[in-house]
Amino acid sequence: MTIDLDEARRPRGTKHDPEALTPAQRQLGRHLVDVHDGYRQEMRQVRDALDQVAAGALDAAALRSMINRLTMRQNYWTLGAFCATFCRLVTVHHTIEDEAMFPAILKRDDSLEPVIEKLKEEHEVIAALLTRLDEACVELVAGDTGLDRVRAEAERLSAVLLSHFAYEEEELVEPIGRLDVRI
Repeated sequence: MTIDLDEARRPRGTKHDPEALTPAQRQLGRHLVDVHDGYRQEMRQVRDALDQVAAGALDAAALRSMINRLTMRQNYWTLGAFCATFCRLVTVHHTIEDEAMFPAILKRDDSLEPVIEKLKEEHEVIAALLTRLDEACVELVAGDTGLDRVRAEAERLSAVLLSHFAYEEEELVEPIGRLDVRI
């Protein structure tokens, strides 16, 4: 599998006026943005943790409230656990979309099928990138790779996630509200 979103191939759905939605409908779509905002923040935390590990000190308040300062080896372990948790959470989020949200949307508006299929395809790309990040973190903890590989994988994942989230929001926030999709 290629690790590419092929953004030029992204289909676009028919646009409807989001101002025609009620406040409650707009809130349904806004929930997707709120969830994505949480992942955007967590991705920033991954990048911050990388910077802290590179500096040889990890601010415990940012990631572990009970630990003030860790040795380099412990920093790697903590970063690895943090990355693994983040990877798992993104995977769960995409599973919920694939198994519940996307079918609910398609049941109400099958014209969005090309968009949904592309989003599912992008979920596979992201899954591969999450695996690569997790593998790099495991290798870092084991001492088999350096921080540069973890940083490269995290930056690639970050760029892809941000692009994917923006596309998904552009194409689905309004339909989620208009179609009364509740997940």
